[in-house]
Amino acid sequence: MRQSPINRILILLKTEGPQLAAAVGDALGISGEAARQQLAKMAEEGLVEAMTVAAKGRGRPSQLWHLTAEGNRHFPDGHAELTAALLTTVIEQLGPAALDTVIAARESETLTRYRDELAGRPDLAARVEGLAAIRSREGYMADSWQEEDGSLMLVENHCPICAAAAVCAGFCRSEIETFRSVLSANVERSEHILLGARRCAYRITPR
Repeated sequence: MRQSPINRILILLKTEGPQLAAAVGDALGISGEAARQQLAKMAEEGLVEAMTVAAKGRGRPSQLWHLTAEGNRHFPDGHAELTAALLTTVIEQLGPAALDTVIAARESETLTRYRDELAGRPDLAARVEGLAAIRSREGYMADSWQEEDGSLMLVENHCPICAAAAVCAGFCRSEIETFRSVLSANVERSEHILLGARRCAYRITPR
C-alpha cells in the first residue's frame, strides 16, 4: 500500500531525526517548496514543528523540522496508559518484588525466542542484523550497521513499551541484559529515549 505524504514524512523524521525541508523533498521526490508547504500544513495540525539553527559562517539560519509529542503519538505505544496503570497497580498492591518476577519471566521468554530465531548466525554482525530485524517486527523501528572502528550499532527509533519503561526502569535493564546474552557480546547503551534522546542506541563489541 502506498504511504500518504504525511505518513512518509512522519516516518522519515522518526527514523532520521530533524530534517531540512529540502531533504524531506528529496526523500519524497518533490521540490523543497512543496515539502515546506506539506510541513507547514502538518505544523498547523500539531504534528511537526521547526527549530531555527544558526548557520556556520555568514550563511542564513536554517529550519530543521522535527516531530512534536503529537506526531510521536502516531506510532504504536503498546497501549501506554493502560500499561502504565496496570504496572503502577502491581507495585502498589503486590510490591516491587512482584513486578521483578513479571520482568524476569518476560526476559526469559524473550531470550529463548531470540536465541531460536538467531540460531545459525555464527558471527556477531549477522546476529546484530538479525536482532534488528526481530526488534523492527516488534515495533521498535530498528536498524544496525558497522562503525569505522569495527564496533556495531543497534539503533531503535521507537519504543512501543516506553510507558512501561517509564514506570519501571527494570524493563530497560532487562532488555540490555537480553541483548548481551543473545549476542554473546559487550553491549552499552549510548542514547536513551527515557533520558530525552530521540532514539535508543547500543554500541556492540566482541567480548
